[in-house]
Amino acid sequence: MQKKIQNALISVSDKSDLKKILYFLKKYKIRLISSGGTFKEIKKLGYDCTEVAKYTKFNEMLDGRVKTLHPKIHAGILNNRSNKKHQLQMRKNKFKNIDLLIVNFYPFQETVLNKKNSNYIVENIDIGGPAMVRAAAKNFKDVLVITDKNDYNSFINQLKQNKGSTDLKFRKNMASKAFGFTAHYDSLVSNWFDDELGIDFPDRKTITGKKIAQLRYGENPHQKGSIYIHGFDDKELGLKKISGKNLSYNNYNDIFAGLEILISLKSTGTVIVKHANPSGVSINKSPIKSFQDSLSCDPVSAFGGIVACNYLINKKIAKEISKTFFEVILAKKFDKDALKIFQSRKNLILVDISKYRERSNYQIKYFNNSFLVQERNKKTFDLKKLKFVTNLKPSKQELKFAEFAMNTCKFVKSNSIVISNKFSTIGIGAGQPSRVDSCKIAVEKAKRFQKKKLRNSIAASDAFFPFPDGIKKLIQAGVKLIIQPGGSIRDKKSIALANKAKIKMVFTGTRHFYH
Repeated sequence: MQKKIQNALISVSDKSDLKKILYFLKKYKIRLISSGGTFKEIKKLGYDCTEVAKYTKFNEMLDGRVKTLHPKIHAGILNNRSNKKHQLQMRKNKFKNIDLLIVNFYPFQETVLNKKNSNYIVENIDIGGPAMVRAAAKNFKDVLVITDKNDYNSFINQLKQNKGSTDLKFRKNMASKAFGFTAHYDSLVSNWFDDELGIDFPDRKTITGKKIAQLRYGENPHQKGSIYIHGFDDKELGLKKISGKNLSYNNYNDIFAGLEILISLKSTGTVIVKHANPSGVSINKSPIKSFQDSLSCDPVSAFGGIVACNYLINKKIAKEISKTFFEVILAKKFDKDALKIFQSRKNLILVDISKYRERSNYQIKYFNNSFLVQERNKKTFDLKKLKFVTNLKPSKQELKFAEFAMNTCKFVKSNSIVISNKFSTIGIGAGQPSRVDSCKIAVEKAKRFQKKKLRNSIAASDAFFPFPDGIKKLIQAGVKLIIQPGGSIRDKKSIALANKAKIKMVFTGTRHFYH
């Protein structure tokens, strides 16, 4: 069902590309209604337009808070053209149909990002715009609503194809986008109020996002996937892809896993991730040494994974990284020589992370029609609350090594065990239902690739040991310091075993499950 457009109301904060659309509105003899800055811009561009106040015969009031909130406007949008009663009322009041609405809202998002004054921010909450958009979207059978300038070209094509009319499918698609637009806008306002009031877990939690890319596929090739940005600053992720194939769902999953660990490191470091678990983590003043140590933890699992570096990659480091096959390389910039080396492999994905920042303090997991929300785990342990439970106590330096091990452990899927030597991982046991199995895997990995470094190494556990068997396995491998939350009913047995083996053990009281 096609609808000829006779009257259009335009009210846009973003006036770019307005000239392009005005040309076609004039060509198809569509009368224009507008107000404020949009009215002035239309007149400036040389097109005829009726100001809203003149159209309604009611001057805007309350500093512009009330201008389009008028029966003549809303009746013009909302009336059902096929309803005789509606049409009788329209004729009785001498109201005209408004067939097209082109509206975008006060820049609330930008205001929140750039201003701190709460009163000013509140004044940039649009009321009239969303009211009109919702009305037009509801009445899509008769009215077209456009809220995104990226749809201008499609609209122009509709006008050309239908000689000044639009078809029902297009109007319905635009209505769907319009309701998504108003829902997104309202959610930003709601979330801003929650932030202002310090409400972390409101009764109604609205999670909204702006789509930034259609992905190659989801977790598997038969699944579709997309990526969205959530929050006020939704222009970009802060990840600049320099070269390589398009990113997949799994690429992003690994990238975010790597970035989360990388951000937690307190100095120059490298993280290698495979299937969202670290296969190696190392910090060292020498960037190339940090990469080499990270890779040495498990060079087999690293194959096909991602490398995340919090430093600039130069020619020397690029040559070293290129000896192993990786899918993605993240770095705080690449020099020209490094780019030449990497870009010889056209599918290798290079991402500049120099502008990436953590902006959310929450993690969300979806399950069918429900979702879980929690704060991010930003704590490793509290030095003041540590319990030195064995006869032998660790030195300050050993505690720093232990902190590194535990910090890495909290990013490994549970149950997790991390064995480290100084500031490098040498064995990681991840994702096992049994803690002793995680110990076995960590030990086996270390024996395979870093056997010499097992002597006097440190082991971190994300949760307590329910039985001493895991601790026994670590002691037998050469571990001399174990850091764990404690809290098991069999802690005394574990402590006795550690004392007998003359190793050190520290209880943190902080569990780090990660599922």
